[in-house]
Amino acid sequence: MSQDGASQFQEVIRQELELSVKKELEKILTTASSHEFEHTKKDLEGFRKLFHRFLQEKGPSVDWGKIQRPPEDSIQPYEKIKARGLPDNVSSVLNKLVVVKLNGGLGTSMGCKGPKSLIGVRNENTFLDLTVQQIEHLNKTYNTDVPLVLMNSFNTDEDTKKILQKYNHCRVKIYTFNQSRYPRINKESLLPVAKDVSYSGENTEAWYPPGHGDIYASFYNSGLLDTFIGEGKEYIFVSNIDNLGATVDLYILNHLMNPPNGKRCEFVMEVTNKTRADVKGGTLTQYEGKLRLVEIAQVPKAHVDEFKSVSKFKIFNTNNLWISLAAVKRLQEQNAIDMEIIVNPKTLDGGLNVIQLETAVGAAIKSFENSLGINVPRSRFLPVKTTSDLLLVMSNLYSLNAGSLTMSEKREFPTVPLVKLGSSFTKVQDYLRRFESIPDMLELDHLTVSGDVTFGKNVSLKGTVIIIANHGDRIDIPPGAVLENKIVSGNLRILDH
Repeated sequence: MSQDGASQFQEVIRQELELSVKKELEKILTTASSHEFEHTKKDLEGFRKLFHRFLQEKGPSVDWGKIQRPPEDSIQPYEKIKARGLPDNVSSVLNKLVVVKLNGGLGTSMGCKGPKSLIGVRNENTFLDLTVQQIEHLNKTYNTDVPLVLMNSFNTDEDTKKILQKYNHCRVKIYTFNQSRYPRINKESLLPVAKDVSYSGENTEAWYPPGHGDIYASFYNSGLLDTFIGEGKEYIFVSNIDNLGATVDLYILNHLMNPPNGKRCEFVMEVTNKTRADVKGGTLTQYEGKLRLVEIAQVPKAHVDEFKSVSKFKIFNTNNLWISLAAVKRLQEQNAIDMEIIVNPKTLDGGLNVIQLETAVGAAIKSFENSLGINVPRSRFLPVKTTSDLLLVMSNLYSLNAGSLTMSEKREFPTVPLVKLGSSFTKVQDYLRRFESIPDMLELDHLTVSGDVTFGKNVSLKGTVIIIANHGDRIDIPPGAVLENKIVSGNLRILDH
C-alpha cells in the first residue's frame, strides 16, 4: 500500500473511531437525570474534544531539536522581585486576588481514605486547616477579603463540603467547584468503559478527574470566573493543597499588579532549583519563541538523561502559578488554551487495561501573553507526598505560625534533610504508631529507615543515621537515644517487664 493510501486508511479508521465514541457518549448521556444532564453534557463534550486531539497527535509532542534554554530575563530571581519591596497599599492589591487550591486528590498513596487535604499534618491541623488559617491571617492583618476556592473532584467533593461547615466563623469566604468527570477508555478498543453516568457499583472505576489542566474549563463553566471578575478580582494564585510552602507572597503579587515595565504578566510560574531528588520535575524551556513547560513524559527516550541533568535544566515547576482572570476568560472563550495531552495507563481491579487522558495546568503557559518564571527559594516548595515528607513537616525543623511553616532558626543549614522511610511506614496510621514522639531532627542530614523499626520518646537524630532491621528482626530505638552518624542494624528489642 502506498504511503498516501496508508494515511487515507488511517484517516478512515480514525473517523470511524470518533463516530463510535460519539455514539457511546450519547448513550451515556441519555442515562443522566435532569439535574445531572447539563454538567454531564459539558463534561462529555470536553472529553470528546480531548479525545479528538488525542487521535490527531502523532509522535512526541516536542521536537527536541527546538528546545532551548529560556532567555535570561524570562526567569527572574526572586531576590530581584523582593528588592522592589511591598506595594504602598497592601490591602488594595490583596483585594484583587483569589486563592485557588487543587483539592482533587485522595490520600490513598498514604493509606488514608477520603480527600488528602483532610490528613492531619501538624498539631492535629490538616492541609485544609492550615490553608484557611493562612488566608484568615491575611484578611485580618490587612483588613481584606481574599477568598479561598477549592477545585474538588468527584472523589473529594462530598467529604470536603461536609468539613467546610467548621470554617463558617472564620474570616474567609470559601467556594468550591468540581473539575470534570471523564470516562476512562479501554486500551484496546479505545471506547469508554462506562455504560451509564453512575459511578457506583461496576462503574466505580469507569470515571476519572482529568488532571489539573482541567481547571480553566471547569472554573469557567462553574460561573465563578465571571463572578470574581465582576467583583473586581484580577489574579488567581493556584497551587497544590499538599504544598505547604505555597503561601500568598506579597512581593510576587506586587510585581504582578505594578510591573516595572508597565506590561502586566498574564501568567507567572514559580520555579525552583533542581536537586538530585527533583530530576523528574517539569522544566521551563524556550520553544518556538515562547516559554514552554516540558514534562518528562514528553521527552524522547534518547534524551531523558539530558532532561534529568541538573546542569542543563537547572529549575523545575513548583506548580505555584499566578494567572490573570481576564486572560483565562479570553482564551477559554477563544478555545485557545493549548495543553499537551498526558496519556496515563491504568489497570483496573478486574485486570482491564485502560487509559485516561489528562492535562497539566502549567502546560498552558505558552498560550498566555507576557509569561514569566520566577526562581523562588526552595521553602516555597514543601510538598507532602509521603510519610517521609510528613515526618519533616511534623518535626522541630519547622515552626508553625498562622498556618505557615517556616524553617526553624535553630537549624544551621537552610537545606532540608533527606529522609527515606521504608515500606513499614507507608501508611499514616503505621507511621504514627512507630513514633512515640517525633524525633529532634535539627541537626539531621540524612535518615534511612528500613524494616520493623520503632522510635521511643525524645529521640535525637544528627548527621547521617541509617537504621536497618532485617527481615524477622525488630529494632526499638530507646527513649532519649541520641544517634549521631550511626548505622544501626540487627535486632534491638526493648520489652516492658
